[in-house]
Amino acid sequence: MARAGFPGDSAAYMRVYAIGDIHGRFDLLTRLYESIRRDLEESPPVVSLEIFLGDYIDRGPQSREVLEWLVASEPATGRRVCLMGNHEAMLLAALSDARCLADWLSNGGAQTLRSYGVPPPTSPAQSNGFQERADFIDAFPTAHRDFLESLHRAVEFGDYFFVHAGVSPSRPLHDQNRDDLIWIREPFLSSRADFGRIVVHGHTPVARPDIRPNRINIDTGAVFTGRLTCLVLEGAAMRVLSVDGSVTPPPGSLGSWI
Repeated sequence: MARAGFPGDSAAYMRVYAIGDIHGRFDLLTRLYESIRRDLEESPPVVSLEIFLGDYIDRGPQSREVLEWLVASEPATGRRVCLMGNHEAMLLAALSDARCLADWLSNGGAQTLRSYGVPPPTSPAQSNGFQERADFIDAFPTAHRDFLESLHRAVEFGDYFFVHAGVSPSRPLHDQNRDDLIWIREPFLSSRADFGRIVVHGHTPVARPDIRPNRINIDTGAVFTGRLTCLVLEGAAMRVLSVDGSVTPPPGSLGSWI
Protein backbone atom coordinates (compact mmCIF):
# COMPACT_ATOMS: atom_id res chain seq x y z
CA MET A 1 0.00 0.00 0.00
CA ALA A 2 1.43 3.40 -0.94
CA ARG A 3 2.20 5.72 1.95
CA ALA A 4 2.51 9.48 1.61
CA GLY A 5 5.14 11.40 3.49
CA PHE A 6 8.58 12.93 3.56
CA PRO A 7 11.61 11.84 5.57
CA GLY A 8 11.23 13.14 9.09
CA ASP A 9 7.88 14.83 8.54
CA SER A 10 4.91 14.55 10.85
CA ALA A 11 1.16 14.55 10.38
CA ALA A 12 1.07 17.17 13.13
CA TYR A 13 2.38 19.88 10.78
CA MET A 14 1.67 18.46 7.32
CA ARG A 15 -1.18 20.08 5.39
CA VAL A 16 -3.04 17.75 3.04
CA TYR A 17 -5.26 18.88 0.18
CA ALA A 18 -7.56 16.04 -0.96
CA ILE A 19 -9.42 16.67 -4.23
CA GLY A 20 -12.61 14.84 -5.17
CA ASP A 21 -13.88 13.37 -8.46
CA ILE A 22 -13.22 15.69 -11.43
CA HIS A 23 -14.84 13.73 -14.30
CA GLY A 24 -13.53 15.79 -17.18
CA ARG A 25 -14.36 19.19 -15.67
CA PHE A 26 -11.03 20.85 -16.37
CA ASP A 27 -12.66 24.25 -15.95
CA LEU A 28 -13.53 23.46 -12.34
CA LEU A 29 -10.14 21.87 -11.68
CA THR A 30 -8.24 24.99 -12.75
CA ARG A 31 -10.47 27.21 -10.62
CA LEU A 32 -10.15 24.96 -7.57
CA TYR A 33 -6.40 24.73 -7.98
CA GLU A 34 -6.15 28.52 -7.99
CA SER A 35 -7.98 28.45 -4.65
CA ILE A 36 -5.41 25.96 -3.37
CA ARG A 37 -2.56 28.19 -4.55
CA ARG A 38 -4.09 31.21 -2.80
CA ASP A 39 -4.56 29.17 0.37
CA LEU A 40 -0.89 28.19 0.32
CA GLU A 41 0.19 31.79 -0.23
CA GLU A 42 -2.05 33.25 2.47
CA SER A 43 -1.13 30.65 5.08
CA PRO A 44 2.06 28.79 4.14
CA PRO A 45 2.35 25.38 5.84
CA VAL A 46 5.61 23.78 6.93
CA VAL A 47 5.04 20.90 4.50
CA SER A 48 2.11 20.15 2.22
CA LEU A 49 0.80 17.36 0.04
CA GLU A 50 -2.02 17.06 -2.49
CA ILE A 51 -3.98 13.85 -3.03
CA PHE A 52 -6.33 13.36 -5.98
CA LEU A 53 -8.95 10.70 -5.26
CA GLY A 54 -9.50 9.40 -8.81
CA ASP A 55 -12.16 9.60 -11.53
CA TYR A 56 -10.37 12.28 -13.51
CA ILE A 57 -12.09 11.26 -16.74
CA ASP A 58 -15.45 10.41 -18.38
CA ARG A 59 -18.81 12.18 -18.60
CA GLY A 60 -17.35 15.69 -18.65
CA PRO A 61 -16.04 17.28 -21.87
CA GLN A 62 -12.35 17.79 -21.04
CA SER A 63 -10.88 14.48 -19.91
CA ARG A 64 -7.83 14.87 -22.13
CA GLU A 65 -7.08 18.29 -20.65
CA VAL A 66 -7.42 16.95 -17.11
CA LEU A 67 -5.00 14.09 -17.74
CA GLU A 68 -2.53 16.34 -19.54
CA TRP A 69 -2.57 18.74 -16.61
CA LEU A 70 -2.03 15.96 -14.08
CA VAL A 71 0.85 14.58 -16.14
CA ALA A 72 2.58 17.86 -16.94
CA SER A 73 1.90 20.37 -14.16
CA GLU A 74 4.09 20.95 -11.13
CA PRO A 75 2.29 20.44 -7.81
CA ALA A 76 1.82 23.67 -5.89
CA THR A 77 2.30 21.75 -2.65
CA GLY A 78 5.62 20.19 -3.62
CA ARG A 79 4.23 16.66 -3.82
CA ARG A 80 1.23 15.10 -5.54
CA VAL A 81 -0.26 11.62 -5.10
CA CYS A 82 -2.90 10.46 -7.59
CA LEU A 83 -5.22 7.54 -6.85
CA MET A 84 -6.99 5.14 -9.18
CA GLY A 85 -10.73 5.54 -9.70
CA ASN A 86 -13.12 3.04 -11.22
CA HIS A 87 -13.31 5.11 -14.41
CA GLU A 88 -9.54 4.96 -14.91
CA ALA A 89 -9.74 1.20 -14.34
CA MET A 90 -12.50 0.90 -16.97
CA LEU A 91 -10.45 2.90 -19.48
CA LEU A 92 -7.36 0.76 -18.93
CA ALA A 93 -9.49 -2.36 -19.36
CA ALA A 94 -10.90 -1.02 -22.64
CA LEU A 95 -7.40 -0.26 -23.90
CA SER A 96 -6.29 -3.80 -23.08
CA ASP A 97 -9.38 -5.77 -24.11
CA ALA A 98 -11.91 -4.83 -26.83
CA ARG A 99 -14.61 -6.75 -24.94
CA CYS A 100 -14.48 -4.09 -22.22
CA LEU A 101 -15.09 -1.17 -24.58
CA ALA A 102 -18.90 -1.19 -24.45
CA ASP A 103 -18.97 -1.04 -20.65
CA TRP A 104 -16.61 1.93 -20.59
CA LEU A 105 -18.46 3.81 -23.35
CA SER A 106 -21.82 3.37 -21.62
CA ASN A 107 -20.41 4.88 -18.42
CA GLY A 108 -19.08 8.14 -19.79
CA GLY A 109 -16.25 6.91 -21.97
CA ALA A 110 -17.87 8.35 -25.09
CA GLN A 111 -17.16 11.88 -23.84
CA THR A 112 -13.55 10.92 -23.21
CA LEU A 113 -13.23 9.58 -26.76
CA ARG A 114 -14.50 12.91 -28.09
CA SER A 115 -11.98 14.84 -25.99
CA TYR A 116 -9.22 12.96 -27.86
CA GLY A 117 -10.82 13.74 -31.22
CA VAL A 118 -12.25 10.24 -31.74
CA PRO A 119 -16.00 9.99 -32.55
CA PRO A 120 -17.68 7.30 -30.42
CA PRO A 121 -19.85 4.55 -31.96
CA THR A 122 -23.21 5.92 -33.06
CA SER A 123 -25.28 3.23 -31.35
CA PRO A 124 -24.92 0.53 -28.67
CA ALA A 125 -25.14 -2.04 -31.46
CA GLN A 126 -21.82 -0.70 -32.77
CA SER A 127 -20.18 -0.69 -29.36
CA ASN A 128 -17.79 -3.45 -30.34
CA GLY A 129 -16.17 -0.32 -31.72
CA PHE A 130 -13.06 -2.02 -32.98
CA GLN A 131 -12.15 0.88 -35.28
CA GLU A 132 -12.94 3.48 -32.64
CA ARG A 133 -10.83 1.59 -30.13
CA ALA A 134 -7.93 1.41 -32.59
CA ASP A 135 -8.27 5.13 -33.31
CA PHE A 136 -8.32 5.90 -29.60
CA ILE A 137 -5.25 3.78 -28.91
CA ASP A 138 -3.46 5.74 -31.64
CA ALA A 139 -4.66 9.08 -30.23
CA PHE A 140 -4.01 8.28 -26.55
CA PRO A 141 -0.57 9.60 -25.56
CA THR A 142 1.86 7.14 -24.05
CA ALA A 143 2.40 9.57 -21.17
CA HIS A 144 -1.31 9.45 -20.33
CA ARG A 145 -1.41 5.66 -20.31
CA ASP A 146 1.78 5.50 -18.23
CA PHE A 147 0.19 7.91 -15.77
CA LEU A 148 -2.95 5.78 -15.43
CA GLU A 149 -0.91 2.62 -14.95
CA SER A 150 1.11 4.32 -12.18
CA LEU A 151 -1.90 5.28 -10.05
CA HIS A 152 -2.02 4.12 -6.44
CA ARG A 153 -5.05 2.34 -5.01
CA ALA A 154 -4.84 3.99 -1.58
CA VAL A 155 -2.64 6.17 0.60
CA GLU A 156 -2.38 6.27 4.39
CA PHE A 157 -1.28 9.38 6.23
CA GLY A 158 -1.66 10.21 9.91
CA ASP A 159 -5.18 9.43 11.06
CA TYR A 160 -6.51 9.20 7.49
CA PHE A 161 -6.83 6.59 4.77
CA PHE A 162 -7.35 8.07 1.30
CA VAL A 163 -9.05 5.96 -1.36
CA HIS A 164 -11.38 6.41 -4.31
CA ALA A 165 -14.50 4.47 -3.29
CA GLY A 166 -14.10 3.15 0.24
CA VAL A 167 -13.18 -0.02 2.10
CA SER A 168 -14.76 -3.29 3.11
CA PRO A 169 -15.79 -3.07 6.79
CA SER A 170 -15.04 -6.78 7.18
CA ARG A 171 -11.34 -6.48 6.31
CA PRO A 172 -8.45 -4.57 7.90
CA LEU A 173 -7.09 -1.62 5.95
CA HIS A 174 -3.86 -3.43 5.14
CA ASP A 175 -5.76 -6.35 3.57
CA GLN A 176 -8.39 -4.74 1.35
CA ASN A 177 -9.61 -6.16 -1.95
CA ARG A 178 -8.24 -4.03 -4.79
CA ASP A 179 -11.62 -3.86 -6.53
CA ASP A 180 -13.40 -2.74 -3.36
CA LEU A 181 -11.05 0.24 -3.11
CA ILE A 182 -12.33 1.62 -6.42
CA TRP A 183 -15.88 0.22 -6.62
CA ILE A 184 -17.45 -0.36 -3.20
CA ARG A 185 -20.55 1.41 -1.97
CA GLU A 186 -22.39 -0.86 0.45
CA PRO A 187 -21.83 -2.05 3.09
CA PHE A 188 -19.16 0.66 3.42
CA LEU A 189 -21.41 3.72 3.17
CA SER A 190 -23.84 2.61 5.87
CA SER A 191 -21.18 1.15 8.18
CA ARG A 192 -20.55 2.78 11.55
CA ALA A 193 -17.47 0.66 12.16
CA ASP A 194 -14.19 2.13 13.33
CA PHE A 195 -11.91 1.41 10.36
CA GLY A 196 -8.76 2.28 12.31
CA ARG A 197 -8.37 5.50 10.34
CA ILE A 198 -10.87 7.99 8.96
CA VAL A 199 -11.50 7.05 5.33
CA VAL A 200 -11.44 10.00 2.91
CA HIS A 201 -13.13 9.01 -0.35
CA GLY A 202 -15.20 9.99 -3.36
CA HIS A 203 -17.03 7.78 -5.91
CA THR A 204 -20.56 8.27 -4.57
CA PRO A 205 -21.80 11.78 -5.45
CA VAL A 206 -23.34 13.84 -2.67
CA ALA A 207 -24.72 17.37 -2.68
CA ARG A 208 -22.17 18.56 -0.11
CA PRO A 209 -19.23 16.95 1.74
CA ASP A 210 -20.48 14.14 3.95
CA ILE A 211 -18.43 14.23 7.16
CA ARG A 212 -18.92 11.33 9.56
CA PRO A 213 -16.89 9.94 12.48
CA ASN A 214 -15.42 7.12 10.37
CA ARG A 215 -15.42 8.52 6.82
CA ILE A 216 -15.54 11.72 4.75
CA ASN A 217 -17.03 11.76 1.25
CA ILE A 218 -15.88 14.69 -0.92
CA ASP A 219 -17.34 13.67 -4.29
CA THR A 220 -19.76 16.56 -4.79
CA GLY A 221 -20.73 15.45 -8.30
CA ALA A 222 -18.70 18.00 -10.28
CA VAL A 223 -19.98 16.87 -13.67
CA PHE A 224 -23.62 16.95 -12.49
CA THR A 225 -23.68 19.84 -9.99
CA GLY A 226 -20.78 22.01 -11.11
CA ARG A 227 -19.29 21.72 -7.62
CA LEU A 228 -15.73 20.43 -7.12
CA THR A 229 -14.45 20.03 -3.58
CA CYS A 230 -11.11 19.92 -1.80
CA LEU A 231 -10.77 18.78 1.81
CA VAL A 232 -7.95 20.50 3.70
CA LEU A 233 -6.49 18.60 6.66
CA GLU A 234 -3.86 20.01 9.01
CA GLY A 235 -3.23 18.39 12.36
CA ALA A 236 -6.62 18.13 14.04
CA ALA A 237 -8.09 20.92 11.90
CA MET A 238 -10.35 20.34 8.90
CA ARG A 239 -11.86 22.72 6.34
CA VAL A 240 -13.25 22.68 2.81
CA LEU A 241 -12.40 24.58 -0.37
CA SER A 242 -14.84 24.36 -3.26
CA VAL A 243 -15.80 25.94 -6.56
CA ASP A 244 -19.28 26.06 -8.02
CA GLY A 245 -20.67 26.20 -11.53
CA SER A 246 -24.21 26.33 -12.86
CA VAL A 247 -25.27 22.82 -13.83
CA THR A 248 -28.68 21.18 -13.43
CA PRO A 249 -28.25 17.68 -11.95
CA PRO A 250 -29.96 14.82 -13.78
CA PRO A 251 -33.16 13.40 -12.27
CA GLY A 252 -32.77 10.74 -9.61
CA SER A 253 -30.22 10.20 -6.89
CA LEU A 254 -26.70 11.45 -7.52
CA GLY A 255 -25.41 8.36 -5.74
CA SER A 256 -26.89 6.06 -8.37
CA TRP A 257 -24.18 6.99 -10.89
CA ILE A 258 -20.98 5.00 -11.14
